[in-house]
Amino acid sequence: MPADRNEPKPDSEKNAGANPNGKPRPRIVVVGSANMDLVVRVAHIPAPGETVLGGAFAAVPGGKGANQAVAAARLGAEVWFVGRVGDDAFGTALRAELQAAGIHTDYVMSEPDTASGVALIGVADSGQNAIIVAPGANGLVRPGDIEAARATIADADAVIVQLEIPRAAVAHAIGLAKSLGVRVLLNPAPVSLDDPLPPELLALADVVTPNESEAASLLGFAAPETLDMTQAARELRARGVANVVITLGGAGCLAANGAGVTHMAAPLVQAVDTTAAGDCFTGALAVGLAEGRSLEAAAQFAIRAASLSVTRAGAQPSLPTRAEVDALHRGE
Repeated sequence: MPADRNEPKPDSEKNAGANPNGKPRPRIVVVGSANMDLVVRVAHIPAPGETVLGGAFAAVPGGKGANQAVAAARLGAEVWFVGRVGDDAFGTALRAELQAAGIHTDYVMSEPDTASGVALIGVADSGQNAIIVAPGANGLVRPGDIEAARATIADADAVIVQLEIPRAAVAHAIGLAKSLGVRVLLNPAPVSLDDPLPPELLALADVVTPNESEAASLLGFAAPETLDMTQAARELRARGVANVVITLGGAGCLAANGAGVTHMAAPLVQAVDTTAAGDCFTGALAVGLAEGRSLEAAAQFAIRAASLSVTRAGAQPSLPTRAEVDALHRGE
């Protein structure tokens, strides 16, 4: 790691300074997807073959990578985003939204003659959602895109990666960060039994943050109902993952490391839209760990952030600020 961690990176002047706790801002690199979310409110999520008449429609910036980047930035981190958008109106808007959040876009490439990623999202009155993603330019993220950010990654406190970009790019990001001694958080979404994650790649991550369905898929089970999540966390650790945090929706999360498995409850809130809750959690967890918190303390911080996010509509618009999360903590 470079001796002077405060040496500014390209375009970093606009993001310099300390976060609200008075400490230097953690530096986080997010490698991943940026989508335009096309969201429709519905009474309930349609079953296969069912047509449901929708309500309000909105086009909202999203994508798991971009959501996690914005979450980390709003919580006090200095963030760089590595990814691709199309050379279309959505691509222009997605880049602008990242910049508006104070995120460095030096490594956001525009792909010629290609559409930006799009997510088609139905949000039910219960707050639950169903999502179909057309990757677009996200499917063209290359190992060379990550290699271009090598110096910034070397100076980072954490790298976050998800699975909405090609596996070759995911593997390169994880391998590069590990070779540079930088903490890696892997959010294994989306993962399925039909598209499993190589065990050796999973074991390289310092922290893995699946939800219940993703934890089941990682262990070769078709449905989370067949699994005890505490045992699932232990099994993932037995497969080489040092730190596992399984998100449980409104029930909070399970955090597992060498000290054991701990359940942390979530505050009781009225869910409006859960679209970006998992992304908010992962971004917040990265911030907490980069600030020197223990896994449990960072997970508790992430639960508070995610709980606030579900009380609002939209992906990135729902992501809370550091002041809001700290205020919730003081009120508990």
